[in-house]
Amino acid sequence: MEWLSKNILKLRWPVIIIVTGLTLFFGYRAGKLTINSDLISSLPDDDPVAEMYKNIGKEFGGNDMGMVALETKNVFTTEVLQHVKQITDTLLVTPGILTVTSMTNIIDIRSEEWGIEISKLIDEYDLPDTPEELRKLRERVYSKEMYKGAIVSDDGTTTLIIYTTLDDADKQQTVITVKKKVKAMNLPEKLYFAGLPMMMNDVTGLIVSDLSKLIPLAFIVIAIVLFFSFRSVKGVVLPLLTASIAVIWTMGLMQVTGYEITMISNNIPIILFAVGSAYAIHVINRVNMCTEKDEKQKLVKALAYIIVPVFLAAATTMTGFISFVFGAYLKMIKDFGIFTAVGTFFSLLLSVTFVPALIRTFSLKKSSVTPVKDSMKNFITRNILKPVLIILNKHPRNILVVWISLIVLATGGFFLIKRSVNMQNYFRKDNPTRVAEDVMQRKFGGSQPVFVVFEGDMQSPYVLDLMNRTEQYMKKFPEISYTQSIADLIKQMNDVMGEGEKIPESKAKIQDLWFLLDGQDIMPQLVSDDLKKGIIQSRFKSYDSKKMKDFVSYMNKFISSNSNDKCKISLTGLPSVYVRMDRSLFNSQMSSLAIALVVVLIIVGLILHSFRLGVFATIPIISTISILFGFMGYAGIPLDVATVLVASVALGIGIDYSIHVITHFNHIHHNTGNISRAIEETILTSGKAIFINVLSVAAGFLVLLFSQMAPLQNFGLLVAISMIGSGLGALTLLPVVLLLQKQSLKPENKNSF
Repeated sequence: MEWLSKNILKLRWPVIIIVTGLTLFFGYRAGKLTINSDLISSLPDDDPVAEMYKNIGKEFGGNDMGMVALETKNVFTTEVLQHVKQITDTLLVTPGILTVTSMTNIIDIRSEEWGIEISKLIDEYDLPDTPEELRKLRERVYSKEMYKGAIVSDDGTTTLIIYTTLDDADKQQTVITVKKKVKAMNLPEKLYFAGLPMMMNDVTGLIVSDLSKLIPLAFIVIAIVLFFSFRSVKGVVLPLLTASIAVIWTMGLMQVTGYEITMISNNIPIILFAVGSAYAIHVINRVNMCTEKDEKQKLVKALAYIIVPVFLAAATTMTGFISFVFGAYLKMIKDFGIFTAVGTFFSLLLSVTFVPALIRTFSLKKSSVTPVKDSMKNFITRNILKPVLIILNKHPRNILVVWISLIVLATGGFFLIKRSVNMQNYFRKDNPTRVAEDVMQRKFGGSQPVFVVFEGDMQSPYVLDLMNRTEQYMKKFPEISYTQSIADLIKQMNDVMGEGEKIPESKAKIQDLWFLLDGQDIMPQLVSDDLKKGIIQSRFKSYDSKKMKDFVSYMNKFISSNSNDKCKISLTGLPSVYVRMDRSLFNSQMSSLAIALVVVLIIVGLILHSFRLGVFATIPIISTISILFGFMGYAGIPLDVATVLVASVALGIGIDYSIHVITHFNHIHHNTGNISRAIEETILTSGKAIFINVLSVAAGFLVLLFSQMAPLQNFGLLVAISMIGSGLGALTLLPVVLLLQKQSLKPENKNSF
């Protein structure tokens, strides 16, 4: 390590030049990063439910349905119908939009003296303008399930304009254009924009808002903590400079390798500011501790000592992040794991090369890196660490009892943790998108698309009858109030022909009716071109995970009993996707945590040359995570796509504190053979850096409380709590374990601990 330290300082100018060049390059590329808020694109390609959902968009003209809702006192007025037509016509010529359905262009099947007439519900060139015409329109709408509660609300106050996007369209730009065009009309009705495309676009807006607001805030908060810790401009600048460069390199590398910012990876800069500054803090703290008068020798000695514990701390942190690559379900979580690990490595590399190079090159004076007498460090030692040491020496077993009691108490909260995977929870209750989704739930049975896919001869009486029976079965579930399929249209036509609202018994009869439907805009949305596949379209009302799970089970029961060689039935849609994600949350949590724990144990055990010390190092963080899960249950914080990251992140970062304690403990114990003295010096020396580290990391994560997205707020709070808990555990629980271990050893073995 001493040889390595000398060479790092020897090559300080090449290090500075290379870092500067890479920062300029990656900074330029980072500015070209794009945002991808599409949850569907993050679903794994090999998941059958996800694959089927994606294919719906390719085969039936779009699985992403956007909705514009007009709310007024009464939609059955000529003025409102004119506005509906205005929006419909505008959307029809908007790039990226495939189909548009509204009151002014929806299909209508009716009986006339000469037979069947297939036209539109409203003549768009001759809108109803008399009380009688408007009354008849109302009666017509409420007489058919195709319209009531589907396109017009039951109370007649709200109507929908529904559009689907082209599969290869830029959905974000399409939504932006839709909103811009509709709002520019300055209509008197109240407008709501709902549906998955709208939600994805608004998530993009939240991501941009968070990045522009939270990164500067994290910078300022951590700077304040560092200033009061070191009372030195350079003590503030070096950690923040290191973290900033790591962020730039990471975001630039994302762009170079073709990745995008997602609703999870947008918090990578905050994490790297919090974590990345920590390694520089430990380097600077060690430099401060060295008493050599020769500045170069001081740097060599400090660097030689700190490289191993900092490397070990970074390795375990990276392990926590990399565990998501193997344990996560969503690709965006795997991508998050990759780049937070890479960013952590960059922070480590810069801390042990760039920081010493700057200190040596610019000949920082001792006063510039050494805290003054009344600095925060002396306050920490006098008012926090010494009292902790007294309690450790006098009441070690009481400390152990307190920790065990907290863990036992937290156990009850485990069973209260709920899982949440729906996009609606990403928005605050007063967010316009959340309000729009609430309106959709109350008046139109929700906006979450549900699709039942049928593979067979779509002109077969058997297949169409099975489709009809499936619809009737679906409607018995409370959260399904609307369905639409080719079977509905055939039934309506058969009824108009005077033969009852049912599927004809002969294929020839169906083909005759089908002929009249050819060329209608709605057909490509319901049946494939080769007539071998058709779908039932529906919407799911609730965002409750349990209700989604119940619905999927309810439908799978019917499908397993009725799907056969004549007609294969499959279920997909957002509820199915969410259920699959819900199942994956627990599996992701357990697998990523298990992977991280095992690898951390191996790394710590190998470097410390003791599996027992590796186990000891994990005790504080495992205890903290246990308490954290209990807190989540009692506080009602759900396990979602953001909070599922907490345990592994907490393990990877929080283990650092135990590593620094054990490393320092081993160093002092090896030199003195006295465990009590080793613990005392460890608490009073490493405890300072740990305390400052906890403050800066926790403060960095608490910045996420100001995020526009609720899951990220919870994520920031939970990680901050885990940092405080793991730091406290490293300074109290771990020393107690070491002391009690000493007492259990035989007298002749105590010095060989």
